[in-house]
Amino acid sequence: MPDFLLEIGCEEIPARMIAAASQELRERVGAMLSRERLASGEVTHFDTPRRLTVMAAGIPAAQPDLTEEITGPSVHVAFKEGEPTSAAHAFAKKAGIQVSQLEKITTPKGEYLAARVTRKGRSAAEILAENLPKELSSIYWPKNMYWRKPSERFVRPVRWLVAMLDGETIPLEFDGIYAGKTSRGHRMLSTGEVTIARAGSAYIDALRAAKVLGRAEREQQIRKALDAATRTIPGARWREDKSLLDTVVNLTEFPSVILGGFDPRFLVLPEEVLVTVMRDHQKYFAVEDAGGKLLPHFLAVLNTDGDPQGLIRHGNERVLRARFNDARFFWQTDQKKSLLERLELLRHVTFQKDLGTYYEKTRRVQRLCSWLSEIVKQSGMAIRPGVIHKAVCLAKADLTTELVKEFTELQGIVGGLYARAQVLDPTLPEATRFAIADAIYDHYKPESTEDEVPRSMEGAVLSVGDKADTIAGMFALGLVPSGSKDPFALRRQANAIVKVIAEKNLPLRLHDLMRDARAGYQGSEAERQFVDEMKFDDSVRIFFRERLEFYLKDVRGYAYDVVKAVLAADADDVVDILARADGVKQVLHMPEFLAIGAACKRMRNILRQAEEKGITPSAAFESFPGSAQEENNLAAFVEVNSPKVEALRKKKEYRDALMLLSSAREHVDTFFDKVMVMVEDQKIRANRLALLRILLKEFSTIADFSEIVTESKN
Repeated sequence: MPDFLLEIGCEEIPARMIAAASQELRERVGAMLSRERLASGEVTHFDTPRRLTVMAAGIPAAQPDLTEEITGPSVHVAFKEGEPTSAAHAFAKKAGIQVSQLEKITTPKGEYLAARVTRKGRSAAEILAENLPKELSSIYWPKNMYWRKPSERFVRPVRWLVAMLDGETIPLEFDGIYAGKTSRGHRMLSTGEVTIARAGSAYIDALRAAKVLGRAEREQQIRKALDAATRTIPGARWREDKSLLDTVVNLTEFPSVILGGFDPRFLVLPEEVLVTVMRDHQKYFAVEDAGGKLLPHFLAVLNTDGDPQGLIRHGNERVLRARFNDARFFWQTDQKKSLLERLELLRHVTFQKDLGTYYEKTRRVQRLCSWLSEIVKQSGMAIRPGVIHKAVCLAKADLTTELVKEFTELQGIVGGLYARAQVLDPTLPEATRFAIADAIYDHYKPESTEDEVPRSMEGAVLSVGDKADTIAGMFALGLVPSGSKDPFALRRQANAIVKVIAEKNLPLRLHDLMRDARAGYQGSEAERQFVDEMKFDDSVRIFFRERLEFYLKDVRGYAYDVVKAVLAADADDVVDILARADGVKQVLHMPEFLAIGAACKRMRNILRQAEEKGITPSAAFESFPGSAQEENNLAAFVEVNSPKVEALRKKKEYRDALMLLSSAREHVDTFFDKVMVMVEDQKIRANRLALLRILLKEFSTIADFSEIVTESKN
């Protein structure tokens, strides 16, 4: 069976887009091979800035022949008085066989005609040539380019195609480019065109000879080069930065590293400013000593085999010096006006065209954070409302600074640094001033699920309040994220709210938080354009439930059915949800809970069927003379243990509460073995339905055990 190779070569793809596109192409081609019955082993991918490649070892040279049974008209329609009708003839013609070859089959609907048809498999080359262009044109790119004619679009202009089965070319065409056996090597280190003898390892070897390495090889080569360059400075190490490493890997095809330096006098600037300039603007790695202190050196990754004459190093040093001079000038200029004086300037900085200015946002977040800090304080947690009030007041002031205008990545961080450097209120103790600065510095955190939450309780409340105000305003305008569209990064901000509440154990309920955040817009110009409250509540509730599912499953690692079970009970109190999920996880393996899960499903089904038939349960369970002993025993168990479970639930001792509930298994099993719920006697039936409703409610206050997938646990 032949090996398959597809390479699409183009102008340099933006580094941030390569990984996702390469993965998507691999998945698309793998799905297409499976769909067309050409799958064999794993589909692998190979990507560089100038190419996306997928490979599959040993795919079939052609589809296997496929015999399938086609169902036609009913026998009643196909034959009249024993003779085939036009319907029978038409079906036989469609199937490509004689009427005499048609078969009769019995289906739930009666007797029908059927035909067994063998479809000859098509060649792999024919199928690939037909389907691959569709897969290439379907790749999602954040931005596309157009060239030659409007129908041709891709992330960058396509320059060459390689499509092969072993040593044979697949007759593939994509936007005017015809596939061949010729790839291209490194722009500067190779002679240009590279002939691929055959698909498989020969492709990798040919590119390696042309100074083009795969992703893993490039990363390994960069790491070794960074280590080697840093060893020339005694006691130094390069600062690990996974995100930057991923970027430079996707900017190179055959990387090398140079060590450069800068004037040590620049080290008087805050480290955050220096590292941001090096990392985000120049793609340089910072160098530090054993204690983590920044050193006046940097490491640059090149897409070439070195810099023997030092010309590239000198050029990079010159550019970095200019950048640092700009940063120093902006820092010094900004100090001429304090953050407090900048507050009025926020009246002229637009937050969102329909939601007003950052000055108005600051006022809203101040009110919201005052409510939140009071809730936190009343729960017994240590918090300083005065620190939060002053931090909120100054949090967005750095948007008016020259440093943030030049280096937007530093918003929030610059505010925190300036709040530390400037004596905004001489009467404040230094510790309080630093606490305000830290809250401002951290209030954009966390920017991802891997990022740390704010260090202080004040920073956490400010972070939650700021993000809740944004989400509430956007949702109230009807700007709800859909599909891949989330231009205001509302999912990221909601993820951050959930993470902060969870990791800081904040006693904040999501519904109350978003209700109060929306109330901050009351009386504003924006409110005239808001959707109605019910629509707002529904969309926010669904949105945060999705974010909770993501956090519990993908960040905390809880099983899908555990997540569904605890959220079905309550999806509002994040801290409580985590406690309940942990309690359910601890007891889920026990046979008592597998049985209770099945019983809960049964109870829910009975109650649903009763509702569909218009049968209403009694308001409460009563013991009648005609009541079975088993139902009385079950009711007595609930009456005795319900207060105990409630007491444990209030203390969030969910494992103990669930263990107590598990002792109901014997009574539940006996009840279902001995008692018929849907009896003819209306009074007894309604009474038993009431018992089931009470029991189901009792079990479902911690988690809805009917959501647990018991089959996978057996």
